[in-house]
Amino acid sequence: MTAVTSFLWFDNDAEAAIRFYTDLIPGSEIVELSLYPDDVPGMGGKVMSAQFRLAGTDYFAMDAGPQFPFTEAISLFVSCADQAEVDRYWDALTADGGQEQPCGWLKDRWGLSWQIIPERLIALIRDPDPARAHRAVQAMLTMSKIEIAVIEAAAAES
Repeated sequence: MTAVTSFLWFDNDAEAAIRFYTDLIPGSEIVELSLYPDDVPGMGGKVMSAQFRLAGTDYFAMDAGPQFPFTEAISLFVSCADQAEVDRYWDALTADGGQEQPCGWLKDRWGLSWQIIPERLIALIRDPDPARAHRAVQAMLTMSKIEIAVIEAAAAES
């Protein structure tokens, strides 16, 4: 059976990132982790190959140097049940050098982009009433971290 799995190229800190992600996200685990031998110049002890699972989705990763940094062209999307979950992921992923971005996006300390999106936001921007959906989108466009109560209030305005 053919499988398609995302592969993450880290500069030199893949193991710390993988351990952080698998500790942060429930239902996650490191499946396999192998390191470059010490005799590989500049790479000894870094991740040669890793397979890990985040909430049931498989990923591969390696340390391979700074030639190909992460960009916003790829992001990990986290669907959150409520504001507490949004806050928990947002705070953890922006800590220690992460960067807030507009509209629920952020970059973690390794430069990987994430979207931390509450399920309620998706429901509001898909509202069958186009005026409510528009107001929800307009409120979202003013935010970095998504605040559900603010978007709900904006959508409810008449």
